[in-house]
Amino acid sequence: MNLIKNINFDKLKSGLKKTREKVMEGISELISGKAEIDNSTLEQIEEILITSDIGIETATTIIERTRERMVYDADRSKEHFYNSIKAEMSGILRSQNIESKIEEFKPFVILIVGVNGAGKTTTIGKLAHNYKKMGLNVVIGSADTFRAAANEQLEIWAKRAGVDLVQSNSGADPSSVAFDTLKIASANNADIVLIDTAGRLHTKNNLMTELKKIKTVLSKVFSYAPNEIYLVLDGNTGQNAIQQAKEFSKYVEVSGLILTKLDGTAKGGVIFQLCSENKIPVRYIGVGESIEDLQDFDPNTFVDAFFNNQDK
Repeated sequence: MNLIKNINFDKLKSGLKKTREKVMEGISELISGKAEIDNSTLEQIEEILITSDIGIETATTIIERTRERMVYDADRSKEHFYNSIKAEMSGILRSQNIESKIEEFKPFVILIVGVNGAGKTTTIGKLAHNYKKMGLNVVIGSADTFRAAANEQLEIWAKRAGVDLVQSNSGADPSSVAFDTLKIASANNADIVLIDTAGRLHTKNNLMTELKKIKTVLSKVFSYAPNEIYLVLDGNTGQNAIQQAKEFSKYVEVSGLILTKLDGTAKGGVIFQLCSENKIPVRYIGVGESIEDLQDFDPNTFVDAFFNNQDK
């Protein structure tokens, strides 16, 4: 299977504009006019990174490794510095290809978790659209039965994506919806199943117990399910996204991150801290409201867009 990646560099570059202005313009102004980069300059750059949601430990790691590179290299030019720091930032980011897994399991089951307001429902619709464009048969299960609006929103997105939706009445047992979804997906020879879940973090214990129950039910239908558990995080929340990743990871085995709303925030630098501290790969990023705007994550492409149009 050769799955087509949804990566639009111009859209990504545009979506990262606010983050790039916050981080890279400060660095560009700092080194403008300098013939070469010295240790003092690196320390000032570290301060810029720390104040840009990249985090103290992550920023320190990036600068220390960049310094080590430059110690053994006589080239202290701005261009060489940019190449060095880009390499270190790309190295921190984590991604993972799931093509071989999708080929191996049918249906391939993805559980989507995250707090309300992170863009979870919208992301599921866009994710379904991406898979449908690849020629895959997709089924969505609306297991967020706590919010009546969740069913309505998913119904709209399912129609936009042109995929099947399994839903029940508000207040129904989420696990029963998950069970029905897998049974229907199997009967319809589906390739991909996306299961939406509730995001009531303020009732954390109930939510996490519910997620564990859904997982158990999925595994009773297919012993391997779920194949993936994706955590949706709002890029606007900055450091709160770090905390959410830690909380959800206590209760479920989060296998991938989806960072949304990067086009409306200057806090996109948090993606480096998320990868560095949680050791969880980023699978997708949201850079707009259109159904086409959930992009596959590629570290090198992301960093290129992050640095794009800087004075070198």
